[in-house]
Amino acid sequence: MAWGETLRLALDTLRAHKLRSYLTLLGIILAVTTLVAVMSVVNGLNLYVTDRVANLGANAFVVDRFGILTNAKDFARAQRRPLLRVDDYEALARELQLSQNVAAIEVFTTDVRAGNELFEDARLNGVTPNYIDVRNMDIAQGRFLTPGDELHRLPVCFLGADVASRFFPHVDPLGRTVRAGTHIYEVIGVAEPIGSVFGVSQDNFVMIPFSTFEQAWHAPNGSITMFIQARDTEMMEAAEDEARVVMRARHHLRYSVPDDFGILGSASIMSVWQKITGNIFALAVWLTAVFLVVGGIVIMNIMLASVTERTREIGIRKALGARRRHILAQFLVESAVLSAIGGLIGVGLAVAIVAVVRSTTPMPVQTPVSAVVTALAVSTAVGLFFGIYPAVRASRLNPIEALRSEV
Repeated sequence: MAWGETLRLALDTLRAHKLRSYLTLLGIILAVTTLVAVMSVVNGLNLYVTDRVANLGANAFVVDRFGILTNAKDFARAQRRPLLRVDDYEALARELQLSQNVAAIEVFTTDVRAGNELFEDARLNGVTPNYIDVRNMDIAQGRFLTPGDELHRLPVCFLGADVASRFFPHVDPLGRTVRAGTHIYEVIGVAEPIGSVFGVSQDNFVMIPFSTFEQAWHAPNGSITMFIQARDTEMMEAAEDEARVVMRARHHLRYSVPDDFGILGSASIMSVWQKITGNIFALAVWLTAVFLVVGGIVIMNIMLASVTERTREIGIRKALGARRRHILAQFLVESAVLSAIGGLIGVGLAVAIVAVVRSTTPMPVQTPVSAVVTALAVSTAVGLFFGIYPAVRASRLNPIEALRSEV
C-alpha cells in the first residue's frame, strides 16, 4: 500500500469524526501553544537584552562599586565596599595597557529647568570626553563635550533627546541654557534618541564635563563608574583581568580576599539573564510535558476506541491481502497526522498570541523558526509514540475473528 493512500485514509477518518478529533487534540494544542509562546517571549527578551541592556559599547566593560548583585544578602554586604574615587579612574587610565579608552561617569538625579518648563528626575551625568566613544552614542545636533571643556570646567551640557524635545520643541537648542539646582549650563549638543529599556526612557539625561560635576555635584557618598574599552574583542578577558589586578593592588587586597568592587561585561549580564529566562523556560517545558502526556494518553484511548469500532474493516482488509505492516502503518500514520494537526493549530494560536502581544504591549516577542520546528516535531513524535500500542493491537487482529465482529 502506498504511503499517499495511507495518508488519504487517515485524513478521511479524521474528517469523519471532526468533533472527536478536535477534543482529542486539546492537550496537544495547549502544549504546543505554551511551548511556542514561551520560546517566543524568551527569544525576544534575549535579543532585547543583548541589544539594549548588555550592549555596553564596542569591546567595553564596566568597573563600579557593586557589579551584579542577585540577592539582598550580597547587596547588604556590598554596601560596606569602599567608594570608587577619581584617583581610581586616573590609575586605571594611566596603568591599563590592553585598553584604548577609560571613561568615567557619575550620576545624580535632579530636576532640570529651562524657562518655565520643568523636567523632573532627570539624570545629571558628569562624564569624561571619551564617554561618547566608549558607549557609541550618536550626535543629532551640535557637538559632544571636549577635553577643553573638561580642562576648564566649563558650564556646558549635552542633552538627551527627551530633555531637548521638552525644553526646546520648536527652536534650535544650541546656545540656550538649562538650570539644574543653582547652576546654569549652556547647551552645546543633543543626542540621537536611544529609546527605552523595559519602558524606562534612556533619553532623560543632561551630561556635563566630569570635572564640572565633581566640583559642583559630587556627594560624599558618591561613587563613580568607569567604562573601559579593550583594544579588540580577543583582549576582553585579558583587559578585565588587568583592570582587576590594578584595582586590587590599589585597595591592598590579599589574594584570598574577594574583590571589593564589581567588573561587569556583556557576557556576565547575559549569563545572569539566561539563568532567569532558563528558569522560565524550564517551567514552560514542565507544563508542556504535562499537556503532551495528557494529550498522548487521550490519543491512545481514542485510537483504541477506533480500532474497536473498525474491527470488521480491519478483517476485510486483511482478507483482501493487507499485511500486518499495512494495518500498523495505517494506524500509526493516523495517530501521527492527528497529533501533527494539533501541533499546527497550536503553532497558529501561538503566532496569533505573539502578534497581539507585540502590537498591544511594549514586550519584545519574536517567534524563532526553531520553536516552530521543535513544536511540530515533538507533537508528531507524541502521536507516533502513543499510537504504537493501538496500531500493534490492530495489526495483530485475527482476520476471521475480525470479520465476525458486529461492531
